[in-house]
Amino acid sequence: MIKIVSMVLIAIVAALGGFTWLTLHWSYATGERAGYVQKLSQRGWVCKTWEGEMAMVTMPGTLTEKFYFTVPSDAVAAQINASMGKRVALQYAQHKWVPSSCFGDTEYFVDGIKPSE
Repeated sequence: MIKIVSMVLIAIVAALGGFTWLTLHWSYATGERAGYVQKLSQRGWVCKTWEGEMAMVTMPGTLTEKFYFTVPSDAVAAQINASMGKRVALQYAQHKWVPSSCFGDTEYFVDGIKPSE
C-alpha cells in the first residue's frame, strides 16, 4: 500500500514538474513592444523576480497603455535599468499558464532590449 501511494505521489510531482518546464520553455507568442520603461523593481518575499512597467505612447496627446512584464535575467534587468527613461523596444515571449508566481507575476517574459530612437 505504501509503495502504491509513494508511486502515485512521485507521478504527480513528475507531472507538475513537466508541466512547469513546458510552460516556461514553450512560448505562446513572441514579439516586441516599444515605449518608455517607467518602473523596474525586484519583488517577492521568497522568490525575487524583476517586475517592470512600460508606458507605450502611440501619438502625443493620447492616453498611454501600460505593458507589465517580468525579466528573468539579471543581465537584461541591468540593461533595462541603464536605459530607464529612454525609448526602447523590449523583446518578449509570452508564457501562458505558468503555475506559480515564483517565476514572475506576469505572463510576458522580457529576454532582450534595444534602443528604439
